Amino acid sequence: MENQESKMRLPSLDELFTTQKERDEANLEKVINIKLSDIEDFFNHPFKVFENDEMLEMVDSVREKGVLVPAIVRKKDNGKYEMIAGHRRKKACELAELETIPCIVRDLSDDEATIIMVDSNLQREKIFPSERAFAYKMKLEALSRQGKRNDLTSDQVGPKLRANEILAHEENTSITQIKRFVRLTELLPELLEMVDNGKMALNPAYELSFLNHEEQSWVLDYIQFNNVTPSLHQAKELKELSKNGELDVDKTDEILEQEKPNQVIKLKISMQRFSSVLPQSLRDDQSKEDYIYKAVLFYRKHELTLAKQKQMGAR
Repeated sequence: MENQESKMRLPSLDELFTTQKERDEANLEKVINIKLSDIEDFFNHPFKVFENDEMLEMVDSVREKGVLVPAIVRKKDNGKYEMIAGHRRKKACELAELETIPCIVRDLSDDEATIIMVDSNLQREKIFPSERAFAYKMKLEALSRQGKRNDLTSDQVGPKLRANEILAHEENTSITQIKRFVRLTELLPELLEMVDNGKMALNPAYELSFLNHEEQSWVLDYIQFNNVTPSLHQAKELKELSKNGELDVDKTDEILEQEKPNQVIKLKISMQRFSSVLPQSLRDDQSKEDYIYKAVLFYRKHELTLAKQKQMGAR
């Protein structure tokens, strides 16, 4: 009966005046060019966009070939768009002095947008620990809020997996590792930056994350003044004292002053003493250290030259 009714049904106007190919294309996502000035960054975007050599290569590619992979955006209530995936491509377009970027506009909830944003960026080759930490945290929160049944179950009627189990599966890592990265978001920004630039290892940083921010500030002050970072053992000691409510400034210094195995003794220099003689163009500690080293080297060569001149004069 149903087959007879479907055969007797009159075709719609769309079916009469469009081909199957046109109907298929109508269901595809449209790529449109949107002004860069109309696109705002994703709220609390955890991934950094650097103007480094890799970015300059992308700029050259954009100038020569255009943006090959469209960005993904969503419409905002203020009439503008929010970037979901494509922050680096947008920056490359800005540096290439383009006015627009090709985009796919999707109707996404906050959680859907967060998951796409995180997933698209986690595919990058190099990701800083801080980026991974905040990206994992954002995706876990989004997955937890969604509360949807996921495909990642042991069987069709199996229990729904928790958010951290889903993320661990997708990232091909352990739940423990996911938790360790997310824990880093509790660090002071200055300490987390030390993890990013390789000055502090991940394991002691994880232990320090259990200290409250005041206690972390004591550790940060010691690190900045003495130019040393805590070992894993020291970080665990600090964590244990903090847990028992016994940590104070003096005990923090006492623990961090303990000599570490294979520790290289470093000369302590107060940069404040050199502030009046160093060029203002030197912004970071590394460039200041390099400048001081070259100055000492130049002075040492000058001393050797004077010594040789004295020897020649004595003859």
